[in-house]
Amino acid sequence: MTKNLLFLTGKLAEKSLNKVLNEVQSNPKTVPFKYRVEQIGVSVAALMTPDLIARRVKETGDADKVIVPGLCQGDLTMLEAKYGIPVERGPVDLKDLPQYFGHQGIAPDISQYQVEIFAEIVDAPYLSVEGILHKALQYRAQGANVIDLGCLPAVPFPHLAESIQALKQQGLSVSVDSLNTDDLLAAGRAGADYLLSLTEKTLWIAEEVASTPVLIPAKPHSLPSLYRAIEGCIKLGKPFLADAILDPIHFGLTDSIVRYHRLRKKYPDIEIMMGIGNLTELTDADTTGINALLFGMISELNINAVLATSVSTHAVNAIAEADIARRTMFAAKRDERLPRGYSNGLLGLHDKRPFTYSADEINEIASQIKDPSFRIQVSEQGLHIYNRDGIHEALDPFVLYPHLKVEDDASHAFYLGVELARAQIAWQLGKRYAQDQELEWGIRTKRTDVAGKTAHREASIKEKRVKKDEQ
Repeated sequence: MTKNLLFLTGKLAEKSLNKVLNEVQSNPKTVPFKYRVEQIGVSVAALMTPDLIARRVKETGDADKVIVPGLCQGDLTMLEAKYGIPVERGPVDLKDLPQYFGHQGIAPDISQYQVEIFAEIVDAPYLSVEGILHKALQYRAQGANVIDLGCLPAVPFPHLAESIQALKQQGLSVSVDSLNTDDLLAAGRAGADYLLSLTEKTLWIAEEVASTPVLIPAKPHSLPSLYRAIEGCIKLGKPFLADAILDPIHFGLTDSIVRYHRLRKKYPDIEIMMGIGNLTELTDADTTGINALLFGMISELNINAVLATSVSTHAVNAIAEADIARRTMFAAKRDERLPRGYSNGLLGLHDKRPFTYSADEINEIASQIKDPSFRIQVSEQGLHIYNRDGIHEALDPFVLYPHLKVEDDASHAFYLGVELARAQIAWQLGKRYAQDQELEWGIRTKRTDVAGKTAHREASIKEKRVKKDEQ
């Protein structure tokens, strides 16, 4: 059955909205639909609120669904109750409507995953129990399933057992990472869920404690040694994970990937762990891309767990990125699709479609403006700022300042400075810019208080009143 959709918009967006909808409707790949656009008498569509819509839109005719602008703030359920049909937000940028229809307006499901994240606290012996607990809760909030306490060679860890018990009391699963057999035994007896790492020579520890061992080769790079440890654990009838050890770039990375491939080929049903810190920590590159590629391989190899770290300042979000990456790759594999269109969480520096309006389109919009408020947009050509008095274009915000005539309006000048700086960053990096909106930085995006973004307007009005009274 063909759906009838009612799109609500403002004066400035009406023409563009009709144009985009006509293009979407004429695309043979689009599910058939009928539409009607209703311009409700506001200049800027983003200024709509549910109360305003309810006052100005008395009825919806034969529409099956109402689509309001993506920036419309407020609770839409009151509109659904009034009209008796679904009301939902469209994309923030109307140029994204083709993608919106491509997904039938349904956000991709990335709620599932199959890879467990072990998040290592590498300096645990130097931290207090409270410090360990604080960091562990941070890692859990970022997506960690298991908190790994990293022991250090020749560094005493007298509060190891106490730390394990404190973490367990918070409902956390715990692993302990050490090559010291005394540490591993103490950890197992204190209730650690996993022990990293046992070899064929220390496999006897698995018989002493209930913890699940993570197996590694007794000799670096030796798959036969790892195989012997695996066979020994199988004979014990004990669950385990096997780790072939991922090496850093130029120190055996490619060979280590081959080892994981051979391990999975030989043992298609065992659980495998991969430590990813040797790449995320030891490569001066943004960890978003590294994690995306790693988890693509992890997905193909059916690896069950990763040991992740967040030590270097450039890897501060590595655990949260691992969480997004594992979910994205799981969804893509489930859907038999490329890992595209599931999440922007790993797109920190660039956007897929940064410049949705051409300079000509922006000039056309600017020609319709009848008020003094400045609008800012970004195209491939640079920054555009305009109001009823004209439009100006530049790559450098400082070039634009003389044209703005805000020398006597400090609060407005401050606002325009902030927005033009964001616009310049967006243009330089190839990111999407929308006025009054934070730039998107993937999982690093921080949402700020909406009231703070409009405070400059009240300050500007107050400033003008004071100056008027002084005259």
